[in-house]
Parts: sequence; structure tokens; C-alpha cells
Amino acid sequence: MAYLEITLTVERARRVEAAGVYQRYKQPFLDTVPCAVSKELLVRDEDVQVLHGFSTVDQARAYLDSDLFTKHVVGGLSPLLSADPEVRLYETV
Repeated sequence: MAYLEITLTVERARRVEAAGVYQRYKQPFLDTVPCAVSKELLVRDEDVQVLHGFSTVDQARAYLDSDLFTKHVVGGLSPLLSADPEVRLYETV
């Protein structure tokens, strides 16, 4: 199992919009991205994180290059961000 964690700096007033982007693309992610296992939205006072589950790290990396991510998700979130996203990959052992 592998996890892709994307941390987003979104002003509190714009978080509802960011959650809308998450909701819009959650099911397409689960239905169309090869080996996608899960997708969760985590909200803290300081930021918002999206945690994606995959079968392997290579599949998580491939998602970062997919049209769904680069055109739709990034396109929808970019105007809402206060800083560049932080992307981390994890692999379970």
C-alpha cells in the first residue's frame, strides 16, 4: 500500500470551495485511476490535506502526471491556494 499526501494552504474563507473541488473529483478518482484505493480530506487549523491511497508508489506517481490531476484537480484548486502544495509519498512496509 502507498499513500500520496498533498498538503494545501487554503485560507479558512476559501476552504468550502476547496472541499467542493475534492468532492467533485473524489469519485472519478476512485472509479478511473488505476489501483486507487481511497481518498480522504483532512482539515486542520493550519492547512488542508488530501490523502490518497494506492496499491503501489509507482501508481501514486503516475496519478500526479494524469490529466485528472494536472488539468482538473490542480486547475480547480490553483486559484484557492495561498502557497505551493506540498506533496509526499509514503509506502507501507
